[in-house]
Amino acid sequence: MFRRLLALGLVAALAAPAARADGTLSFGDPAPKLEVKEFVKGDPVKELEKGKVYVVEFWATWCGPCRTSIPHVSELAKKHKDVVFIGVSVWERDTDKVKPFVEEMGDKMDYRVCMDAVPEGGKANDGPMAKNWMTAAERNGIPCSFIVNKEGKVAWIGHPMRMDQPLEAIEKGTWDLKAEAAKYKEEQETTKLTSTALNTAFRGLRSGDVKEGLALVDELAKKKPELKTQLAIQLTSMARQVVDPAKTKDKKPPAPQLKAAIELVSHANEMTGGKNPMVLDTLAQAKFVNGDLEDAIKMQEKVVELSPNNAAYKKHLETFKEAKDKAKDSE
Repeated sequence: MFRRLLALGLVAALAAPAARADGTLSFGDPAPKLEVKEFVKGDPVKELEKGKVYVVEFWATWCGPCRTSIPHVSELAKKHKDVVFIGVSVWERDTDKVKPFVEEMGDKMDYRVCMDAVPEGGKANDGPMAKNWMTAAERNGIPCSFIVNKEGKVAWIGHPMRMDQPLEAIEKGTWDLKAEAAKYKEEQETTKLTSTALNTAFRGLRSGDVKEGLALVDELAKKKPELKTQLAIQLTSMARQVVDPAKTKDKKPPAPQLKAAIELVSHANEMTGGKNPMVLDTLAQAKFVNGDLEDAIKMQEKVVELSPNNAAYKKHLETFKEAKDKAKDSE
C-alpha cells in the first residue's frame, strides 16, 4: 500500500524486489559497464564507446507502465538515429518471458533489447546491470532510463516519458551537466526526506502513534513549502486506508489506528487550511467512524459546499444524516 502513497507525480511506477539503496551513481559520473546475459533483439553492444550518446532503458515484462512507455522510447529512437538505444530487462520474475514479450511488442519496441546477467541461482536484483546502474543510482522503480553522453558520463536519469528534452540537449551538446547535476542532487535529497517522513507516519499509523511522523512532515513542509499540499494529500491517503467506507461498513478499525488516522487527516486539514474537499471528506468519514456524528455532518456539509457537483460527497452526507436519524430513533 505505501508504495502507492509515495507517488508524487510521474515517478518510476513499480518497485524492485528487495533492492538496496546505494547512491554511488549520479549525474556526471562515469557510466558503469554493460554486463548483460544476451541481446534478444538488435545488434549486440559490447561496450559504451566514447563519442556516442547512449540511452540505457530499464524495464521488465511484469511492469505495466513499462509497456506504456516502450513505444515512446521507440519513437525517440527513430527521431535520434545517431543515439544508441538499449533496453535492459531487469528484476524479472521469469526470464523465459522476456523473448516472447519482445516478440509480442514487435515494432512498438524498435530498438536493441538485452537481459541482465543474473548469476545462476541468484535473485532477480543480483544482476550487474541492476546493481551497478539501478541500485547504485538509488532507483527502485521502473521504467527508468539513463542517458550517457559522448564523454561516457551519466548525463540524465529519469522516467523515459520525460526524456525528450534532456536527450535532445545532450545530443546537441547544449546540456548544462553541472547545473543539472546540482538540481538532481537536490531532488534526490527531497525524495529521501519525503520517503522518510511518510514511512515514519505510516509506521505510526500502524502502531497508533504518529507524532514522530507528523513532526518530520512539518519539518519537510517548512523546508519545501511547495510540497505542503502534496504531503497533506499523502497523509489523507494513509488515513483513508483505515476509515474507508467499504472497510468500515461492518467493522470498526482498532482504536489506536482510528485515533492515529484522525490525527493524520486532522493535521492534513490544518496544512490545507480546511479548504481541500478531499481532505475534509476523509476527516468527516473518520469522525463518522469514530461516532462523532455531529462533527461528521458539519464537515461534510462544508465539503458539499466546496464541491457542490460531487455526487459522492453528497452521498456521504446523506449517509451521515441517516445514521444520526437512526441513533435518535433508538434513544
